[in-house]
Amino acid sequence: MMTTPTNPSHRRPYQLSRTALLAALLTLSLGAVSTLHAQDAPSSQRPGSPSPDPNADPNAGPNTDNGTIILKKKKEADEPPAPVAPVEPKFKNPNNETYSIRIDVPIVNLDVNVILDKTHQFVPGLKANNFQVLEDGVPQTITSVRTAQTPITAVMLLEFAANSYYYINDMRNASYSFFRTLRPDDYIAVITYDLRTHILSDFTNDKNIVGQSLQSLTIPGFSDTNMFDALYETLDRVSRIEGRKYIILIGTGRDTFSRLTLDKILAKVKATPDVTIFTIGTGALIQELVDARGGMGGVQRLDFLQAQNQMQTFARMTGGMSFNPLFQGALPDVFGQINESIRNEYILTYRPTNNHNDGTYRKVKVNLVDNEGHPLQMQDEKHKPLKYSVVARDGYNAKQQVE
Repeated sequence: MMTTPTNPSHRRPYQLSRTALLAALLTLSLGAVSTLHAQDAPSSQRPGSPSPDPNADPNAGPNTDNGTIILKKKKEADEPPAPVAPVEPKFKNPNNETYSIRIDVPIVNLDVNVILDKTHQFVPGLKANNFQVLEDGVPQTITSVRTAQTPITAVMLLEFAANSYYYINDMRNASYSFFRTLRPDDYIAVITYDLRTHILSDFTNDKNIVGQSLQSLTIPGFSDTNMFDALYETLDRVSRIEGRKYIILIGTGRDTFSRLTLDKILAKVKATPDVTIFTIGTGALIQELVDARGGMGGVQRLDFLQAQNQMQTFARMTGGMSFNPLFQGALPDVFGQINESIRNEYILTYRPTNNHNDGTYRKVKVNLVDNEGHPLQMQDEKHKPLKYSVVARDGYNAKQQVE
């Protein structure tokens, strides 16, 4: 058997000395550490951090700085600008008008009528110191007093019968004279009567309708004049209307075949509230001319005087006035007196001492006093005392806060 000779300086390739083995392991370890640092460098580097020193020892580990953190001061140019206040919107007034805020102070206006009890005529000439206003029993200071013209609600009750041209002509002149005094707010009805009543126009404030009704009076139907029946029916109609009403009765005053007697119509007049009758007699001039010639007999004359007396009674019972004008020229003065009596009223203005807008009901009472504060006394031309009435609302509701 052939054998290899033994030589201490020659060993097998895979057999290394202990020193060489340790050196090889150390070299491999250092190489692995360097490779790990090389792979970890990109992930550990942050934006803004300093670049690694190429001369640094790769085996020295990561370069850490444990010194004080220094923050770079921002430049003034880098600071955000201060916030700007928003621009207020501008509004333009239409037509360059100027607007203002107004605070309303409570003001009360009272409509007051002072009427004589006997004649129902308006009492003119009263001053502010003649009125005393109590609101919930507390005296109020009146700031102003003025008179005003008020609208009316009236019926023109016209006798239109085939008895005499003079009577019809007088009736037309009187009715047109009253028509000219009408105002836009007046409510007027036109009714004619002969044997029966005829409603030409119901209550309206349209003057054209009233004028057309008067123009239709051309040819009368009957010669009979049933005045009592016509007045009764008219009183019955106006009694259904609230407030004060007026009847302008224009005719001779004669009655022929009415179903009602004089006593019954007088009872109806007395029982109908808030109605004032004014009467305008027709045919006064022709009656005077006939009397002057002595052509009127005793019975006819008595009939005419009785008719005049009936017209005056209707007016007196309701506080109205009765007229028997001879000429057409007297009609403007006649209706001027009627308008003076029915249209005028006082308007009192005061600021209530209770100025709270709480919506409560305030009781109001109006009295007439003299300069010393005593109840006002009125007298006629013969120094006889006159009784009067003060007509005014008994209270009002104060405004609400939201009004």
